[in-house]
Amino acid sequence: MAGRIEARLAELGITLPVPAAPIANYVPFNVSGKLLIVSGQIPLQEGRIVHTGKLGAGVALEDGVAAARLCFINLLAQVRAATGDLDLVARVLRLGGFIAAPPEFTQHAVVMNGASDLAVEVFGEAGRHARTTIGVPSLPGDAAVEVEGMFELA
Repeated sequence: MAGRIEARLAELGITLPVPAAPIANYVPFNVSGKLLIVSGQIPLQEGRIVHTGKLGAGVALEDGVAAARLCFINLLAQVRAATGDLDLVARVLRLGGFIAAPPEFTQHAVVMNGASDLAVEVFGEAGRHARTTIGVPSLPGDAAVEVEGMFELA
């Protein structure tokens, strides 16, 4: 029987993918006590990056929001791999967002809401988190967005 969070994902029409393997010399997550830190996830779907380029320079705002949402789905896949059970997440503590954009782009927070809004949709009040969102000149694989996360475990 699916847990509460898996059931919520099903209600939202979300199927978690197989977690992406690291593409360099790092681990996808680390657990220390009740703290789970998940490495940055890009908008991968079925093994390919679906949102590439820069926001405000060829990538539409709504595509950036969708990319951030997909990054959070990929974070959840890593969380499940780390814990075996998403119901073990007591709280989303922090999300960090990296938005590939030119210097004149200023809507980073709107893009990152794609991940933040989904965190709250999935976890309710426990999904409310601290956040940092920054613009960067480029990301791995020309991804438009990357999102990392910290979670408190029960």
